[in-house]
Amino acid sequence: RPRSHTVTTTSSSFTANLSASSSTLAYDREFLRTVPGLLMVTEIVLGLLVWTLIAGTEYFLYPAFGWVMFVAVFYWVLTVFFLIIYLTMTYTRIPQVPWTMVGLCFNGSAFVLYLIAAIVDASSVTKDLDNHNYNSWAASSFFAFVVTSCYAGNTYFSFISWRSRTLQ
Repeated sequence: RPRSHTVTTTSSSFTANLSASSSTLAYDREFLRTVPGLLMVTEIVLGLLVWTLIAGTEYFLYPAFGWVMFVAVFYWVLTVFFLIIYLTMTYTRIPQVPWTMVGLCFNGSAFVLYLIAAIVDASSVTKDLDNHNYNSWAASSFFAFVVTSCYAGNTYFSFISWRSRTLQ
């Protein structure tokens, strides 16, 4: 008896959905040209500088610098996360999340905790403590205050955005 050589192919819905979703991935280049976008990039670059200047020292011997490291690394990671969310416009795909309130809470908490960390950093820097690490700790203190001012600016813009959403 002769065999049939008919081949039937089917496509799964997974591959169809995968190709459809990857083609609709958005990228918002204009966000980096806004003041909040520039502040966010500045927070990432200078925040990285804050924690690498401290991480290159024997900070673990001094609990105050451990706190500064925690705040700097924690908010650095979250800021990178939020930058990716804003650049890929993921916030438009999850409308259930009140993004203006999330941004306000994030930036406000970053401002307050970074301000505390910058003050702790600055007050802990003395030549008597460890002369070898003095310059790194002093530089990290300076950049911590700069990052704090960036978070303050982003808190202001987040408040304006939140306020305009609540008045509508």
